[in-house]
Amino acid sequence: MKNLSKLIARMTVVIFASLAVPALAHAEKLSVVASFSIIGDFAKAIGGERIALRTLVGANSDAHVYEPKPADALALAKADVILVNGLLFEGFMDRLIQASEAKAKLTVMTEGTDILNDPAGGHYHYVDGKAVFHATPNDPHAWQSVGNAKIYIQNIAKAFCAADAQGCSTYEANATAYSEQLAALAEEIEAAVSAIPQERRVAVVAHNAFRYFERDYGVTFLAPQGVSTESEASAADVASLIREIREKRAAAVFAENISDARLVEQIASEAGLTLGGTLYSDALSPAGEPASTYIDMMRHNVQTLTSAINRG
Repeated sequence: MKNLSKLIARMTVVIFASLAVPALAHAEKLSVVASFSIIGDFAKAIGGERIALRTLVGANSDAHVYEPKPADALALAKADVILVNGLLFEGFMDRLIQASEAKAKLTVMTEGTDILNDPAGGHYHYVDGKAVFHATPNDPHAWQSVGNAKIYIQNIAKAFCAADAQGCSTYEANATAYSEQLAALAEEIEAAVSAIPQERRVAVVAHNAFRYFERDYGVTFLAPQGVSTESEASAADVASLIREIREKRAAAVFAENISDARLVEQIASEAGLTLGGTLYSDALSPAGEPASTYIDMMRHNVQTLTSAINRG
């Protein structure tokens, strides 16, 4: 995010010029900006063909360390709806919105959700190329609870209805259908986890992104890093984690799609465990890979967890 304000300022002429261009054929669609891939997938499910969607932080990309581009400012300036997670998950977003002078109402997905406290009291983001600690009492990874995902869907439908009253019946029908899929997904996850012996429901991941999954479904996750991938695990942190792995008899260690696997590979080696596969935490996979939608991501994660734990 180096010199973000200067970079955005240079885009002013481009932004105003683009807004003066006659509308294209697709301009009648609701212009939606989603902060990262999981929210983008929710938006597509609810908006369908009525929206033109831009997702800032794409597949397999880490919002904790994302540095905005001039095109992001242009998208925000033209947006009718802006969807963000909130709870300081997107550390870059407030400054980007301010610099781009976006006029769209900001819709915060986590409003109304059941939020967990962040045990570290905050997390790190890049600001002007430097890691800066953002204090917050809350864990932002609320989408790892399917119950919270249902609230995300309701918030998106309300935002789309407010911006496009003519399409409201479509958005509400899509939200209802998607919520039914989420209810079935929650039942699948609960059934899969319940088949794992209670004493084996302990796994190791790269960072603390799965605490909502832990609360809702009963799998304990140990991690060397906090809720942000930008936090660094010290040698003492790793040694303490390995002791905890042995005490709690963790059954498997998992890489994450947004994190370098070397740290968890080291932990697995020192703990006498093998990697059980890759879990998707803060981003979806590209199309054609196993977690390209939220529902696919959650199914992949629970299948990967249960398979590795049961064979461990």
